[in-house]
Amino acid sequence: MVELPKMFPTITLHKRERKATDADIRRFVEVFHLCDMDKKSYLSREDMKMAVVMLFGYKPSKSETDLLMASYPSIHSPGVPLEQFVCLMGKKLTVEDHFERTRRIFNAFDAQCRGFLKLDDFERAFKLVAPRLPERTVLEAFRHVDSDADGFVSFMDFENVIGFGQADS
Repeated sequence: MVELPKMFPTITLHKRERKATDADIRRFVEVFHLCDMDKKSYLSREDMKMAVVMLFGYKPSKSETDLLMASYPSIHSPGVPLEQFVCLMGKKLTVEDHFERTRRIFNAFDAQCRGFLKLDDFERAFKLVAPRLPERTVLEAFRHVDSDADGFVSFMDFENVIGFGQADS
């Protein structure tokens, strides 16, 4: 937890830090093999981008991809081999900020960049990730997140639901 200077005495910021578990490492290995489609034993730049999308839910910027690719330069491999990939993703996982992760998820739902979500945003997002989910379930999820029942979900509403129970995890 990071505390702000005394002029903001009641505000604290939470940064989630955790260690990669055995399940995380197994997932990293699985994603590595899925992205190494040519079975070349390393991930190219494009493979790395796809791996980050699969693991963290967003496409990394050019500069982030450059940083990831340059983290383990090797004369033996033109890309990032499995061992280094697992290490990189483990480091990335341990510093992921809960607020930023929630913001990325919210932005993925907010395809029209309105700064709020409507039912159609939920329907579109759920069709992509869970196409067989009944419309009624999507509607119930939207109503649950739309706490004031105004038909709009703000980032704060979204964060309250997404972050529920995560402060201790």
